[in-house]
Amino acid sequence: MISQRPLFKHIRDHDALFSELAILRNEYAQHIGLVDHDYHKVPKFVLPDGNRITIEPERSVVVENYRCLKGVKPLLEKEIPGFKLVEKSDIGFRYPTAAIAGKDAPFIKRFRSEYFHKSGEDRNICRPLNLSYGIKSRGKADNRQEYEVWVPDENLALDPSPLFIDKYSEDLPDEVRDFASIPPVVHGWMGVKRSAFEAIYHNPAKTGGLSINLGLSVDVYNIGAHPDLSFSKTANSSIAVSNAELEWEVMGFYAPKGVHFDQAQIWSAIQATIDEVSHPLNDHLNAHIVPIQESKTERILSTIASVGVTDDEIVDWNLKPWEFLQTESIHRRKSHDPSRSVNLLGRLNRLFYHKHFKLPSLKAIHDLIV
Repeated sequence: MISQRPLFKHIRDHDALFSELAILRNEYAQHIGLVDHDYHKVPKFVLPDGNRITIEPERSVVVENYRCLKGVKPLLEKEIPGFKLVEKSDIGFRYPTAAIAGKDAPFIKRFRSEYFHKSGEDRNICRPLNLSYGIKSRGKADNRQEYEVWVPDENLALDPSPLFIDKYSEDLPDEVRDFASIPPVVHGWMGVKRSAFEAIYHNPAKTGGLSINLGLSVDVYNIGAHPDLSFSKTANSSIAVSNAELEWEVMGFYAPKGVHFDQAQIWSAIQATIDEVSHPLNDHLNAHIVPIQESKTERILSTIASVGVTDDEIVDWNLKPWEFLQTESIHRRKSHDPSRSVNLLGRLNRLFYHKHFKLPSLKAIHDLIV
C-alpha cells in the first residue's frame, strides 16, 4: 500500500524527501536503542599521502529477472543478526542513465535524470527532472571514487567542471578535474526503475561501537541496443539487455556522542557491513546471479559493443545528453524520411514502456521485495 510508503508523496521534491527520510531514520535509530548517538556521513577517505578522496562504499549483484528478488527484505532481516529495516523508508524513482565517455576513458562518466509523470499524463510518457553528471573510478569490486553534481537545464551544454570544483574544491583530484571538462558524447542509455529503502546494521561484535546506515535498492533496467535507441537487427529490438540489480551502499553511521573513531575503525566497520550483506544474498541468489563485474554505466558500454556498434558510428551520431529532453531536433531526422524529426525523448521512454520488455511499476517492485 502506498500509505505504508509516506516518502512517495515527495517524489518530486528532493529536499523534502531527504529531510523526512532523515527524520524517519533518526526516530528508528532511537527506537532500536541508539540513544545519545550522533549521525555521521561517510567521511572522505584519507590516502597515505594525505590527499582526501570521495569514495562510494557499495556492492551489488545482478540477476536475470527482478522476480528473483522476491522477499529479499525479510531474508536480509532474518539472516543477518543486527540488520534492521528502517520503517517507512521506502522510495522509488524512474530514471534514464547514459554512458557519456567511452570504454577506454580513465573514469566512468555518466548523465542521469529522474523521471516523473505529470498529473493526469499518459503513463507511457515521462518527463525528466533533476539532471546530474557523475564521474566514478572504474571497477565494481572495490570502493570507488565518486563525484556527482546536479545541474540546471540551462547548463547542460556547458563544461560542468566549475560545478564539480564548487562542490568538491580541494577534494577534487586533478585527473578528475581534467576529465570533467571533456565534452560529453552519448555512448548508450539505460532505463531504470528503482525501489529503495534503508537499514541500520547494529552488531558491535562486527562493527565496534558504530551502527552502519545502509541504502539498498532494487534496480530493474533495460539497456538500449543503439546509442540513439533505434531498432537493432542483431538484438531484434531497440532493447539489448533486460536485467535487475540489488545494490547496497553505506550512507553513514551512528556513533556515541563524544566518542572519536579513527579512519581505520570506521572503514573496518564499513567493510564488515558490506561483507555481512553479501553472504546471504550470494547463498540465496546463487542460481540466478549473472556473473558481471561491471557497474551499470560500464554495462551500457559493453552491451553497445556486443551488438556491433562501432566507435565511428558513435562519433557520427554525436548524441548529446540534453537532446533527450527535447521532443524535436533539427539535427535528427528519420533515415527513411528526412522530412520527419526523430523524437529522442519518445525513444527514451520506450526503455520503460517497450511492450515486450516493459519495466514493472514501482509499487510492484516494492510489493515483491517485501
